[in-house]
Parts: sequence; structure tokens; C-alpha cells
Amino acid sequence: MSERARRRWSRRLAIAAGAVVLLVGGVYAWALTAVDSSTTARAMVWRDADVGDQHRFPSRVIAAGDEVSPLPDGPEIDLSGAVPDGEGTDFDPFLRRNETLAFVVVHRDRLVYERYFGGSDRATLQTSFSVAKSFLSTLVGIAIDEGLIGDVDDPATDYLPELAERDERFARITLRDLLTMSSGVRYEEPAIPVPWGDDVVTYYGVDLRDVGIDGSRIVEPPGVTWHYNNYNPLLLGMVLERATRMSVSQYMATRLWQPLGAEADATWSLDSERSGFEKLESGLNVAPVDYARFGLLFLHDGEWNDTRIVSKEWVRAATAADTSTDPAADYQYFWWVDVERPGRFYGLGNLGQYLYVAPDADAVIVRNGSDWNIDNDTWLGTFREIADQLARSAGEST
Repeated sequence: MSERARRRWSRRLAIAAGAVVLLVGGVYAWALTAVDSSTTARAMVWRDADVGDQHRFPSRVIAAGDEVSPLPDGPEIDLSGAVPDGEGTDFDPFLRRNETLAFVVVHRDRLVYERYFGGSDRATLQTSFSVAKSFLSTLVGIAIDEGLIGDVDDPATDYLPELAERDERFARITLRDLLTMSSGVRYEEPAIPVPWGDDVVTYYGVDLRDVGIDGSRIVEPPGVTWHYNNYNPLLLGMVLERATRMSVSQYMATRLWQPLGAEADATWSLDSERSGFEKLESGLNVAPVDYARFGLLFLHDGEWNDTRIVSKEWVRAATAADTSTDPAADYQYFWWVDVERPGRFYGLGNLGQYLYVAPDADAVIVRNGSDWNIDNDTWLGTFREIADQLARSAGEST
């Protein structure tokens, strides 16, 4: 090839490379301006979910009331025995090293361990990710107690008739099927994240009502297979909205947050300003001590601060290991069931958000973090050891 030909090809390659850079840069520049209106733009710019998302999405305030329920301090417990093997002997360095932001232990209705890291403090709202689902199911239970929703065996189409208009098989899906992640609705998580994947659409969607109604597709009969699925909480959120005739946040403020005596306002991230629908699969933001109060509500069978908030029957059904009505013993109404420690249950969210409730130990444990850093089984083992320790101490003192 002549020198002139080589220069010509070099110029062409440079022009082509420049065009690619301009195209990619132009697309990214578009995405930066479109995060309020485009799911694809959000996926491009915000990328993987993280704890900073609560500041990226718009949100709605869930107002606390004028009266804060007591949560007094108790004698601080020694947690050195709960440090996992290979993680040293000191609990605070273990928490800090593994990207914990808040860690709270309540025993016998008293705070016996409370730590904050990474610039967080007691007033910092920590994002829930999927622990939000446990709150949502509780609101459904309250609405049933109030008679606003009939029963968990109601067809979802009683409240969302447009689903049946699209596919008559939706009439077979009950609220229980949605609550137990056994609806038979398709949910696919591609190995490579793509803007049209169910994970991305249900998390970054700018109109999650539309995503729930038009995006859900039936792939098998309900009640057959447990499959974790973020369309289920979206549909339940719409049921709750229509049954109560108010936003999910407003209903939570008046029926749960204020009666609970929460210490701080919470917020619920919204899909967009235009749509104004709560991100019911993940977007609740709460102070750690108020996560603990919510756990104590369930520890006390639905009663807290001298107030009955949700029925005992709901609490038992929501957290029991039971396969008589659904296919999974370790999952009920958006709560995980600790089958290794019968009677215990927990809320679990991405990046290691935990609300662990151990009635046998009269204890609630809250962990919020910016990442897991250790695997789920190790975290669960840590919580079990703490609760076991508290259960032993209770037995020794009686």
C-alpha cells in the first residue's frame, strides 16, 4: 500500500472513530437530560442500583406524628461472640469493614446496640430496597382489617379489571398469589443488563403503573411456582391505591407511621414527578430506629405503643412457614421465613438491608449497608448468633 493510501485509510479510521465518540457522547448527553422521562436514560446514567438512588428519584414524605413511641436504651451487649469466623474478634471493625451504615439491636424493647458508620447517624434515612415489600404487605393487611380490601383470596382483577381485559387468565391470580411471589407472571433477569429487562423496567420505569398493567405477562398458572418478581408489588400497590383512594405514602402515614410513633419522617421514592407512583418494590427510606419499631410491631403480634395497628392473624399468616396455600416455606407475605430458626423471620433488601425479627429472643436486629461485602448466609448467621445469645441470656435470667 502506498504512503498516500495509508494516509487516506488513517484519516478514514480517525473520522470513523471520531464519529463513534460523537455518537456515544451525544447519546450520553441526551441521557443526562432525559432521566426524568426515560427508563433507558436512567439505566445508562444511574447504572447499577445503589443507596444514593433515594436522592436521584423524586420522593413523597411519610409524615411522622407528634408523639414518638418510647425506645429507651438498655445495657449494651457484647457482640464479640457473633463476629463470623475469619473476621477478627471486634464487632464494630467487622461492621465498618463490611460497608455497614447502621446497625441496631433491640432487646426487650430497649436499644442494646446502636452504631452508625460512613457519615450516617441516627437521623439518616437508610434506603430499604426490598424491605419495602414487607411494609407494603403490612399496609395490605391493615386495609383488609379496615374492610377496604376484602381478603387475600380476592382476585386481583376485582381491583384491576383492565388486567382481565388484556388476558382473562389474570382473573385466576389472587392477592395471596401476589403476596407470596407465586402469581405465575413472567420475570426474567438477563445475564447482561438491558434497558428492556424486567429488573431494569420495574426499577427504573418512569410510569410503574403502566409497567405493572401493560408489562406483566402470564407464563404459568398461579400458586404453582415461587418466583421472586417485582411486578407483584407494583400490582399490589395499585390495588392498595384504588381500595384506599389515597397514595400509598398517605395511607402509610395515617395507618402505620403515626400510630407506630415513628421518630422521623420517612420518604418513599417515586417513579417520576409526572406519574407520582411509589416504587413499591424497593423505594422506602427510613431511619434505622424506625425500622426497629416496625420490627417490634411484628414482634408484638401487630400491637405497639399501646395501639393495635394490624391484626395478630395477619402477622401470623404473613410470617409463618406454611406451604398449605403457597409453594414456599421460606417466604410468605413479602417476608422471608428463617426455617433454620422456627418462628423467626426477616425483611431483606439489595446490598444487605435487613430487618431480622426473633420472637423467641424478644429481639429485633436492623442492618443497613452500602453493600453486602459478605454473603447473605454469613449475615444471617451473624443475626442468628446475636439472637441466640439474647435468647440464652433471657433463659439464664429466669
